[in-house]
Amino acid sequence: MTPASPLTWVVGSGGLLGSHLVRSEAARGRPIWAPGPIPWSAQDAPQILHDHARAFVRAAGAGPWQVLWSAGAGVTGASKESLDDELRVFEAALDGLSEPSAPMQGAVFFASSAGGLYGGSKNPPFDETTPVSPLAPYGRAKLAAETRLREWGAATGVSVLCGRIANLYGPGQNLAKPQGLISQMLKAQLTAQPLSIYVSLDTLRDYIYTPDAAELVADAMDRLRTEQAAAGAPLDVTKVLASLRPVTIGEIIGEVRLISKRRPRIGLAASPVAAFQARNLSLRSVVWTELDHRPRTPLAVGIQRTAADLQLRWQRTGGLTA
Repeated sequence: MTPASPLTWVVGSGGLLGSHLVRSEAARGRPIWAPGPIPWSAQDAPQILHDHARAFVRAAGAGPWQVLWSAGAGVTGASKESLDDELRVFEAALDGLSEPSAPMQGAVFFASSAGGLYGGSKNPPFDETTPVSPLAPYGRAKLAAETRLREWGAATGVSVLCGRIANLYGPGQNLAKPQGLISQMLKAQLTAQPLSIYVSLDTLRDYIYTPDAAELVADAMDRLRTEQAAAGAPLDVTKVLASLRPVTIGEIIGEVRLISKRRPRIGLAASPVAAFQARNLSLRSVVWTELDHRPRTPLAVGIQRTAADLQLRWQRTGGLTA
């Protein structure tokens, strides 16, 4: 039986995935540990995360606990320097978690990137057994974080789950970041501003509605703790978290056009970032496949809900700068 009510720390709770993870975990009756805002850009951010992690372990004591790491400002075109900074913060947090009083009661989830890791891989659809081949520093940074987490889990006896997540979209997307094609396209429609796209319209991607992704993470962590209890040993699991229904950029444009009742103002443009974009990033999963039977939000419904969220934010603030 799954251990009840683990103390949960969602790192990155203010972000798109993190905010939905908090809602999902709270709805399942999990106590949420919230240390307050984290100054990610501060020079002492690694020390702050280390201290928070130590405090979290003390708060959990001998009871069940889980860390859901969904933080990270990096995007596909991010510099190696900024990504190295993020990795240092992650490593500092792991170091702070390194002496739990009850390691077999704990588990750590890391939100990795399917697109970043499989960018140069061959023979899609890609799954957990596919050899990874990052094309950009962003993907290499995610791979480095996965590796560090696995090493840490083996050393501490804490179970770990690397969730290789497809493209997220949904209410709450940070529009200041140069990512989130669906939200950026909807923003362009709302503001009547043109949007440049740097890949061909037949490019295939997997888009998962963020509330669905959060529920998948929660289900996977439940499964991780159940199997850990049954095995009496820590686990190291990798799971692709996706809609498993690839769509082309052209299909997304068509859905946005239906919802907004007008043709999107989109132009194809050149960018160095295009070199990091694979033509086909279709995904499948061969791990814990019963979790993938959960109903997914249809793309058209998810886009409509995202558009409604943007409309509401526009009405409240008079702009869409974040």
